Order: sequence, then structure tokens, then C-alpha cells
Amino acid sequence: MDSFSDLTPDRFLPALEAALDTELTPLARPFKSYINRVYEVQADDGTAYIAKFYRPGRWSDAALADEHDFLADCAEIDIPVVCPLSLHSGRTLARLGDISFAVFPKKAGRRFDIEDEESWHRVGILLGRLHNAGQKRPAPARQHLMPETTTRRYVQQLTAEAVTPAYRDKYEDICARIIDLVSPRFEGLEQIRIHGDFHAGNILNRPDEGLMVIDFDDMMNGVPVQDFWLLLPDHYPASDRFLQLLLEGYRQFRDADHRWPLLIEGLRAMRMIYYTAWCAMQRDDYQFQTQYPDWGSDRFWAGEVQDLRTQYAYMMEALQV
Repeated sequence: MDSFSDLTPDRFLPALEAALDTELTPLARPFKSYINRVYEVQADDGTAYIAKFYRPGRWSDAALADEHDFLADCAEIDIPVVCPLSLHSGRTLARLGDISFAVFPKKAGRRFDIEDEESWHRVGILLGRLHNAGQKRPAPARQHLMPETTTRRYVQQLTAEAVTPAYRDKYEDICARIIDLVSPRFEGLEQIRIHGDFHAGNILNRPDEGLMVIDFDDMMNGVPVQDFWLLLPDHYPASDRFLQLLLEGYRQFRDADHRWPLLIEGLRAMRMIYYTAWCAMQRDDYQFQTQYPDWGSDRFWAGEVQDLRTQYAYMMEALQV
């Protein structure tokens, strides 16, 4: 088995039973997940599990182990996270053909709405604790978020394989200007394990445990402020008040670098390029083509170029503060 098309309950349920050393019911409820395949399964005694099958070719087993190590380090200092179970093999990863999978306990929670000053402080405190866990060790198999390496590689892939001839030079030019402007701001800054996709949808409130962080799929090595800006309701400096509230909570557990705010709009531009590259990797998928029929056309790339030019203007404004 090397493709999700072969991933049917009659094949994966026996593999899960063997991995858990537990008999399961026929229940296999799929969760909405485009990248991976995620199912709720249930043991005969009623215990519910979440089985996560990782898309082949996206992450190596070493990279998945980095994710699981980060989760374990968070749990060790009592940050509410959902850690993978230790399977019958003694490991947290198993294989079904070429597909790696892990099994998690089922934990529910309610999305946490960041509304008042106290809630912004709470999230800042959570981030400070999360980054304390992140600094414990590196994640050697995960990407390092740097404009001169990560972002430039995405641009090279896009211009070589996806951008239409009419917009190739324009796209390459605005991306080069973005990289040249933001790169010096990374010099001398700390790089640690970070969540990488820390937005409000990945924070759940469990009244008996507090705020729980979910979805570490995109964890990486990077500057800590990457985990701040996705929470902000506006561009910087318009959202500075909310950033300062986060930092007030954060500094109760960890120092913050005064240079971080100057990276925010550059990081936003880098994520825009990353997201386009991520879409390019899915462009031959039938489901993707159905949802985004205009993706990759001249019209699409014209919009991408304009959006990046607008973002470049925000970067310039932020650096003048």
C-alpha cells in the first residue's frame, strides 16, 4: 500500500488492532483532513481513538518523530497537548505499507475565543511555556524557516514548474525584493522549535485542563515570533496593541526580543509564498482541481503578483515604525 486510495477500513482496522494490541469495532468515522487521513475508531470497551495516517512523501519518519518529541516535551512541563500513544511495538509510529500512522487518545475541547485583554494574556503565557519546551532540543529533520533558504527554494520551484511564462519574471522579481528586504532582519535571532501554524483555531479550551494546543503538523525550527502574528487581527503596526498584550503574558515565562515586530510582515509574505508552493504540490489532485479550477492560470498569477506587491508595501511601512 503506497497510496491513500488503498486506505480502506478493511485494510487499516486490522493494522490498528495489531498496533494497539486491542480489538476494535467496525466504526471508522473519517474526519475532514485534506493532507492526511484521520479516522475515529473505537475499542470493544468503548474507548475512542484518533488514527492519523500521514500522507506518503510529505514527512519522513524522522520528521514525524520530531513532532512527537515536541509533543512529549510539552506534556512533560504540563502544557495540555494530545500526545501519540505508545504502540505495541514500543514506538509512536507504525506503518501500513508505505503509509506511516500514529494513534492518539480522543480529546474534545471548545475553540478558545481571544476577545478581551485577559484572554490575550492567557495566550501569551501559553506561548511562553510552549517555547520553553521548544528550546529544549532541536528538530533536525524539520525545516528551518529562513528567507534565504526555505522561501527562496519555494520561489525557485514555483518559477520553474508552475508560474505561467507571462508572469514568471514579475513573480520572481517581487519575491526577490521580499527576500532581500526581510533577510537581514533574521541575523542574530534565536531559532527554536515552534508550532509553525499557531492561530486561534489551534487553541482549544478544556475547562478541566486549560488551553490546549493542537495540530503540530507544521512544526519547524524558526524565530519565535512566527507563532505570534497569525493571531493578530490586522497588519503590523495597526495590531501593535494586541501584540503587546501577547508579549506581556509571554514575558512572564520567557524573554522576548525587541526586534521581533519588524519581522511580522516579512513572515506574512513568506507564508504567502509557502502557501502558493503548497498548493502547487497539490495541483494535480482531482479534489484540488475541482475546488480551485482557476489555480495556475494567468489570471491567478496576476493576482498573486499584486498581492505580494501589496504585502511588500506593508513590509516597508512596518520597517519605518
